[in-house]
Amino acid sequence: MATVLIVEDEPLIAEMIEEHLREAGFEIAGVAGSVEKALAMVEACHFEVAVLDVNLRGRSAQPVAMALHARGTPFLFLSGYGRVYLPEDFLTAPLLSKPFLHKDLISAVRGVLQQK
Repeated sequence: MATVLIVEDEPLIAEMIEEHLREAGFEIAGVAGSVEKALAMVEACHFEVAVLDVNLRGRSAQPVAMALHARGTPFLFLSGYGRVYLPEDFLTAPLLSKPFLHKDLISAVRGVLQQK
């Protein structure tokens, strides 16, 4: 099964995402709660897909999305605010709205991997 990087600044949500993905058979490369940590993990870690919160501690996740895109790594955004708040360069990127169901998270991650 694929390895996932989780980029989420809310610890409880990150923990829930990690638990759901592990239960579905995914490996977890790590969890980043800030833009800086996420960028460092994009450079240092091996993973096939990322789950990326749109807003990280009040900052846009656009630098992380750009780094993932440059690396050729598929990702999906998570947002409680809708597509309007996606970074301009990624308005058509896969998006899973918060709150989401466990099955929807798994389906979204698998869908992004299939598009790879």
